[in-house]
Amino acid sequence: MNTRIRVAAGSIRDPDDETLTFAAQLGVSGVILNTPSLTGQAPYGSMQSLGTSYWNPPGEAQVPVKWDYLELLHLRKRIEGYGLALEAIENVPIHFYEKCLLGSPGRDAEIANYRDTIRAVGRAGIRILGYHWMANRVWRTSKHARTRGGASVSSFDFDLARRAPATFGRDIDELQVWANYRYFIDAVLPVAEEEGVILALHPDDPPVPALGGVARIFRDFAGFRRALEELAPSANHQLDFCMGTWAEMGVDVMMQALRHFVSQRKVAYIHFRNVRGTVPCFEEAFIDDGDVDVVAVMRLLVELDFEGMLIDDHVPHMVNDTAWMHRGRAYAMGYIKGLLHAITDTPEKQ
Repeated sequence: MNTRIRVAAGSIRDPDDETLTFAAQLGVSGVILNTPSLTGQAPYGSMQSLGTSYWNPPGEAQVPVKWDYLELLHLRKRIEGYGLALEAIENVPIHFYEKCLLGSPGRDAEIANYRDTIRAVGRAGIRILGYHWMANRVWRTSKHARTRGGASVSSFDFDLARRAPATFGRDIDELQVWANYRYFIDAVLPVAEEEGVILALHPDDPPVPALGGVARIFRDFAGFRRALEELAPSANHQLDFCMGTWAEMGVDVMMQALRHFVSQRKVAYIHFRNVRGTVPCFEEAFIDDGDVDVVAVMRLLVELDFEGMLIDDHVPHMVNDTAWMHRGRAYAMGYIKGLLHAITDTPEKQ
């Protein structure tokens, strides 16, 4: 049985020589970068950025507010020099669109810059841009839980998290978060359609009603159906399907959602990972040691003729591992490749 499923290396912020060589040696198809450290300026002195609008105006923090086409192009070509594809970029820096997330004054300027970033991504030949709608980001209450053999993993306990003060000094309820989201997606999705870029939405992690006074709207099946099927239906609006976060809602929910959205061709790529437990309490796990039957998941993906990428994500920190967790990632990527090979009876075609 042939398959168009690819395995890529994920969670890469700075694609240096060592990381790209490591990924190439593992035999993956390419890499997905997560919030790469881009300057917003074109490389080399002879190639100038299009203007000072790539940076905040004088008097404000001097950080880039959007990405540059030439910088993205050079990044893609450098990665291809290692025999790898730049499969996707997930997440721009949150300050690129924080006012959009909060519904604050100044969001229209952020939207204009975000639209420019989408254009730069598309014209640089990068097909997918992942995004999330978590104003106060991913939460964990511990990074030192222990799993198999003493490997360290992150964990979450809602009873501890609910005590946190309001992140932004005020509560932002569900109605407001939905209104902010609709304002944003209505403005940026048409540009993604024009440029052939897929916007891939990540679920709220952890998927609970609110954290730090901010409602979380992408915490259940209904929220995603509303976004992708009612508010912003488009072939260019898909999911970054994080198996771990969906499993935090319940393994049955995860399998139902996976079948539904893959059947609709609404999944751009998958964070192929595992967890133990569901909200209100859960912890990360080795890919073969959590609540998710990853063999059943892979069989379903092959059955549904899934065409996207599978990446490692949130792997345990193993003995003598690095900050990027080379050992944990090598185990996860090797496991995913072996599982795919065993089920399809055909080696991956690079």
